[in-house]
Amino acid sequence: MTQNLRVTVWNEFRHERHRDDVRRHYPEGIHQVLAHCLRADGMTVRTATLDEPEHGLTEAVLTETDVLTWWGHGAHREVDDAIVDRVQQHVLDGMGLIVLHSGHFSKIFKRLMGTTCELRWREIGEKERVWVVSPSHPVAAGLPEYFEIPHTEMYGEPFDIPAPDELVFISWYQGGEVFRSGCAYRRGRGKIFYFSPGHETLPIYHQPEVQRVIVNAVRWAAPLGWPAVASTRIQMKRAVPLEPV
Repeated sequence: MTQNLRVTVWNEFRHERHRDDVRRHYPEGIHQVLAHCLRADGMTVRTATLDEPEHGLTEAVLTETDVLTWWGHGAHREVDDAIVDRVQQHVLDGMGLIVLHSGHFSKIFKRLMGTTCELRWREIGEKERVWVVSPSHPVAAGLPEYFEIPHTEMYGEPFDIPAPDELVFISWYQGGEVFRSGCAYRRGRGKIFYFSPGHETLPIYHQPEVQRVIVNAVRWAAPLGWPAVASTRIQMKRAVPLEPV
């Protein structure tokens, strides 16, 4: 294919406009940071936000979208059910969907999962260690066996989702919890990837490893016919404790 992969980055774009602690890290919106890293990988990217007509997700936009990324938090209920129906149908028809962080509670993710998608959470800025548990999966390409996020919001089990078709990442938190932080699904002809790191008051989306996951996930979720991202060779070795034992 000579045409670039077409991505639509969707964001509520509310916190960044009204909260200084969010604007500090994302002055132009989380969607612009994500769009920048995807464009840097050669993709054709447009953005869409909640307060645009039809939330920016018109039939014409979705028809020209190979993969949609979704970030939402405080205004899930404001997303029109007719737009959720539209997005769902495009996923079933083959459009990829990447759901990020608090998007786990979005209408579209709950609709596609068929569960409450509820979880435990804590916001004290603790460390998160993201373990790659499926290193041969394309979403894990180019990553080390784990990477750390210095300060994050804890998401903890139990996480009320169906068992993932493929579990790529598990996170451990400084407070002791663990979480299925990278989950791959297929619905109809479409691929879905949920990735939890990415709190709005922290610069997590600026971190290179997080951006690599999102780029990989978008390429993995692309409809059939796009070149697949290369997977990483699995290497096993003697494990050294990372914490005092």
